[in-house]
Amino acid sequence: VTTEEKAQKQNDVKARSMLLMALPNEHLLTFSQYKDVKTLFEATQARFGGNDATKKAQRTLLKQMYENFNAPSTESLDSIFNMLQKIVSQLAIMGENISQEDLNMQFLRSLPSEWNTHVVV
Repeated sequence: VTTEEKAQKQNDVKARSMLLMALPNEHLLTFSQYKDVKTLFEATQARFGGNDATKKAQRTLLKQMYENFNAPSTESLDSIFNMLQKIVSQLAIMGENISQEDLNMQFLRSLPSEWNTHVVV
């Protein structure tokens, strides 16, 4: 066994472990049967990736969540921004990119009315 093969095997073990750790506990038994990384990855993609119709519906829902985002008045600015950023990150994963300018404007529009005296657009 060459050092390259040994390193490749080590990387495969790490990748498989990372994939298994990312799974919810109730799915571990189902996916632990896959012994190599490639088949494990393909199986998780097939199970959790969704089809085109599912992805389109999820993208549409995320766009609506972004456009209709309103910050709760009980939250701090950091947590409001983090909530909005989470939606934007999920949109980016789905292939929908939001510009920084649009994100900033949406953030300002979503602030509760108490912030109107502090924020000038």
